[in-house]
Amino acid sequence: QVQLVESGGGLVQAGVSLRLSCAASGRTLGNYVISWFRQAPGNEREFVAGISRSGGTTSYAASAKGRFTISRDIAENTVTLQMNSLKLEDTAVYYCAAGIIFSSSNYHDRRLYSNWGQGTQVTVSS
Repeated sequence: QVQLVESGGGLVQAGVSLRLSCAASGRTLGNYVISWFRQAPGNEREFVAGISRSGGTTSYAASAKGRFTISRDIAENTVTLQMNSLKLEDTAVYYCAAGIIFSSSNYHDRRLYSNWGQGTQVTVSS
């Protein structure tokens, strides 16, 4: 098992940037595909972005493409989600998740993730 802890959330205005971090204890994140999901009130948890074990492959939801960037720092054992040009509809609790997944086409499937963090709130105001 790997314990995941998210940080970096907060209350920001539309149009600005925010960086979320996912840190791990117990095991190295390099053993897992790491993805970010988000859940707004009344909505299902949805995929945002995912990154392969090596960091060489990434996948993004359509809503995140072009604005968000996922990256991993193997030495620091963290995965970061850089979010630019934030919109009101980005407001949600953001979760990082770890899983053993062999195809990037499956990164969006939350059933494949065995470890989840507690989440960090991102609120975008006008």
